[in-house]
Amino acid sequence: MSFSLRPTVRRRITRLTTYAVFVAIVVVVALTANWHSLAQNFADLDVARKLWPRILLTAGNTIWYTVVCFVLGLLLAVVFALMKMSKGPFGWFAAAYIELFRGMPALLTILFMAFAIPIAFKGTKLPGGTLGGGLLALIIVTSAYTAEIIRAGIEAVPVGQHEAARSLGMGSMRTTFTVILPQAFRIVIPPLTNEFVTLLKDTSLLYIAGLTMMQNELTTFGKAGLSTYANSTPLIAVALVYLIITIPLTYLVGRLEKSMARRK
Repeated sequence: MSFSLRPTVRRRITRLTTYAVFVAIVVVVALTANWHSLAQNFADLDVARKLWPRILLTAGNTIWYTVVCFVLGLLLAVVFALMKMSKGPFGWFAAAYIELFRGMPALLTILFMAFAIPIAFKGTKLPGGTLGGGLLALIIVTSAYTAEIIRAGIEAVPVGQHEAARSLGMGSMRTTFTVILPQAFRIVIPPLTNEFVTLLKDTSLLYIAGLTMMQNELTTFGKAGLSTYANSTPLIAVALVYLIITIPLTYLVGRLEKSMARRK
């Protein structure tokens, strides 16, 4: 006589077994880990106190760099999204731009903008020096990724909206900027917020531009603290600050996606 479990029962048993194994691993790690050594190297309160309040300045720099690059990148992205949707040379140029800077690592783009451009064109100085070059690189990379998001949003707007606006006597340009783009932006708010979070973390790549102490963003500050104190506590502190900033944004994305799903 064969004995078989129902699929729902099997799934429940599998899930409970997985949880039990995970809990067992956590307990073993907790019992065998050297917590005193971990606390000394990763959670030294004396080192953490020395990071205050400069870590707030670097967090402010990180947020400022992110906002500037995102806003300017978004404006540039709208232009390239519309160009890509057009026919002819403008569309080809926009497609090449988007594919190039989406395919190239952001670190290399920062390197080229911060150092290669001034070397290639002697006497050319970008506003803000190497930091300005690094920010320009992030603006370009952000615009390339965001252009595809906006293009997808524009294409998701029902064709009838465009036809209705034209039937009311609106010109093509006015229709695009007063009817199509506002609806497209409402559609792409969640992916745009995700792009903002990604950009926030990508500002850590600015270290290659050789920032001054007052220009430091969070990751550069954490690396400097690691060298100064020969302790990993600064990196843990920086990671916590990143989480404090990104977790609310991630939560906001989830709420936006659920809200938009209910409206459909």
